[in-house]
Amino acid sequence: MTAIKHALQRDIFTPNDERLLSIVNVCKAGKKKKNCFLCATVTTERPVQVKVVKVKKSDKGDFYKRQIAWALRDLAVVDAKDAIKENPEFDLHFEKIYKWVASSTAEKNAFISCIWKLNQRYLRKKIDFVNVSSQLLEESVPSGENQSVTGGDEEAVDEYQELNAREEQDIEIMMEGCEYAISNAEAFAERLSRELQVLDGANIQSIMASEKQVNILMKLLDEALKEVDQIELKLSSYEEMLQSVKEQMDQISESNHLIHLSNTNNVKLLSEIEFLVNHMDLAKGHIKALQEGDLASSRGIEACTNAADALLQCMNVALRPGHDMLLAVIQQKQRFSDLREHFARRLASHLNNVFVQQGHDQSSTLAQHSVELTLPNHHPFHRDLLRYAKLMEWLKNTDYGKYEGLTKNYMDYLSRLYEREIKDFFEVAKIKMTGTTKESKKFGQRRLSLVGLHGSSGKLTGSTSSLNKLSVQSSGNRRSQSSSLLDMGNMSASDLDVADRTKFDKIFEQVLSELEPLCLAEQDFISKFFKLQQHQSMPGTMTEADDLDGGTLSRPHNSGTPLPVSSEKDMIRQMMTKIFRCIEPELNNLIALGDKIDSFNSLYMLVKMSHHVWTAQNVDPASFLSTTLGNVLVTIKRNFDKCISNQIRQMEEVKISKKSKVGILPFVAEFEEFAGLAESIFKNAERRGDLDKAYTKLIRGVFVNVEKVANESQKTPRDVVMMENFHHIFATLSRLKISCLEAEKKEAKQKYTDHLQSYVIYSLGQPLEKLNHFFEGVEARVAQGIREEEVSYQLAFNKQELRKVIKEYPGKEVKKGLDNLYKKVDKHLCEEENLLQVVWHSMQDEFIRQYKHFEGLIARCYPGSGVTMEFTIQDILDYCSSIAQSH
Repeated sequence: MTAIKHALQRDIFTPNDERLLSIVNVCKAGKKKKNCFLCATVTTERPVQVKVVKVKKSDKGDFYKRQIAWALRDLAVVDAKDAIKENPEFDLHFEKIYKWVASSTAEKNAFISCIWKLNQRYLRKKIDFVNVSSQLLEESVPSGENQSVTGGDEEAVDEYQELNAREEQDIEIMMEGCEYAISNAEAFAERLSRELQVLDGANIQSIMASEKQVNILMKLLDEALKEVDQIELKLSSYEEMLQSVKEQMDQISESNHLIHLSNTNNVKLLSEIEFLVNHMDLAKGHIKALQEGDLASSRGIEACTNAADALLQCMNVALRPGHDMLLAVIQQKQRFSDLREHFARRLASHLNNVFVQQGHDQSSTLAQHSVELTLPNHHPFHRDLLRYAKLMEWLKNTDYGKYEGLTKNYMDYLSRLYEREIKDFFEVAKIKMTGTTKESKKFGQRRLSLVGLHGSSGKLTGSTSSLNKLSVQSSGNRRSQSSSLLDMGNMSASDLDVADRTKFDKIFEQVLSELEPLCLAEQDFISKFFKLQQHQSMPGTMTEADDLDGGTLSRPHNSGTPLPVSSEKDMIRQMMTKIFRCIEPELNNLIALGDKIDSFNSLYMLVKMSHHVWTAQNVDPASFLSTTLGNVLVTIKRNFDKCISNQIRQMEEVKISKKSKVGILPFVAEFEEFAGLAESIFKNAERRGDLDKAYTKLIRGVFVNVEKVANESQKTPRDVVMMENFHHIFATLSRLKISCLEAEKKEAKQKYTDHLQSYVIYSLGQPLEKLNHFFEGVEARVAQGIREEEVSYQLAFNKQELRKVIKEYPGKEVKKGLDNLYKKVDKHLCEEENLLQVVWHSMQDEFIRQYKHFEGLIARCYPGSGVTMEFTIQDILDYCSSIAQSH
């Protein structure tokens, strides 16, 4: 074990500046016997570090390698398993428990004893030793009898040092001089003892020889001591002399320290006083302005604004610790608070008076706007109030309660003022839409008479009487038969001329053009005057107005805390909704009136309102104006959809006369009128998609109901009804060039062409009936397999029979038949569509086609017979031309 310990010290621990104190050969409990060594080591440098190192023999050679090391301070418990019986097992509790089995109990006890000593020396008993023999621990504890021994052992353990290279070399030389040193250790030890005695004797003789020099040295030491005593006496006398000086200097130093401390305190006190005076002193001029300043003049407002800002700065100064306990500071803060309360009351009272006065002043100007379709201008009032904007911001930051009260009062006064102005404005618009008494007389029965307007002034000028419903007068035009099919609550679109609709469009546009700048100006003023942010983007837009019937705004939990941006924007919207709460109902009433006057007015309103909504949303999609106009646009869109549904319903309800020809159906003409009007209105409009959807619904309804009426027609043939109406539809779509109806245009053209051909074939029938029957028999024989040139040999179809049939159809008889046919077609067709010549030309072509077909059969079946028709193609052309000209 000693040789292994020496090898481990040399190979592993010496290079790391460590000393090996104890070693134990162990293996892990319960596993295969893989031996290793646990070593207790200390470092040679201070501070001393004590470690337990696990050393294992390498698998590739006979050298040892360091596997793992634990600091002894991390060792919590040493468990020896049994304190009475000998047991080689023991546990070491580091971060986890390591179970070991020593090669012998003696090695285990020696290792635990070394750990105990290192614990006592370096760790001050921080390790718990469990199941360790008390005798083993007592042997390690130093006592009075064996203290020196134990201490000597520890010192010897601590002072153990490895031989250096020179010492090893000397020992090797000495052992080489005595060859038997290894074989006979006793002889070698005896020789070493003799040589040591010789060296001791030489040392003693050397000491005795140097006695004289020692005596001389002692004498010199005695003289040096005397000199030291004299110097000490002199130093003592000097110290006594300097003692009084030291006391005086101490007094001077203490006095200087007190003076410096006093100066420092005075400087600090002066700094604090200057801070309080500079930051909490309000000028007399500011105090006077706050108490008595003129809030009506511009100069007084400016003085009050500066004074209020100065007061706010004094009240918001960041005081240093302890300032709040000073009586002067407390009194000054109370004085500032009283000034703030007094000025806030004075400012709120003055602004309330300004609001009330504005309501009276604006009311006096309403009379001059009662005739004109304009809204009063509030710019002068806004300009005067904006002078107080900074004071309102001060009031918002210092007394939110009064600020909120002013806000509520402003909404109350202005809402009543705007309600009067807007209602009067809408009354004027309604009067201009419906016209005065003189205008009613001018237009006679063609105009719409209406009173009972939605509003406070329900009487028109002149002698107009009060009515509660609308009456419709027929214009007696070519579609008068369809007027009874319209809803009696609405006027037919044909009863109002373009000038009336243009007038309505201009009035509605003027209404929106007047309302939009009014709302934007008021919103901008509210933002500036009440210091509310309005231009930050919001995640969504409101579609309905907030409920403000209670008249109170939502306020923050802490009245002194400014509103966040989103709350301020909501507050602007709430204020605008309360102030202009009558705009949306009045607009809805105006829209309802326009819809009653003429259902086609919804087209004008849809385009105009869409444009204004688009403009408002580009400015601020969450603003009051954008939200309100958006809600009204929904109503207009519903009216527009209702107008389309009504037209489709009227198509379905159309009944035709059984005694007169049909001609162009009323709803077809109305579709033409609607499409022409819509294209002129929706040119470059934002909501073109709504019109395209309406077109699709209407054209489908027209197609279905044209076919329905054609099937029900008794006087006019079905093909004529289909042909004329689809020709009219095709002409309308071709003229208007509506891109979304290209497919319907092609369909209308196809239907027109098909029914034209069908009518021509049906009307023309078989003009040469007997001849036609004859050649049908010829074709039947050919179909049975008889060759064409052999048909003339059939008894019923020989040349004589052919000549007999041909003689029955001379030119005069053919012309007479064509003339009767022309009269019949003229009787079926209407004059409006002017299709007579088209149909007649088609019939002429069909007749010529039949003629050529007969000639071809004669040439193939009766070759060389010389049989021909009694008339030629040129005769047919002449007959048709002369008949057309004669009519």
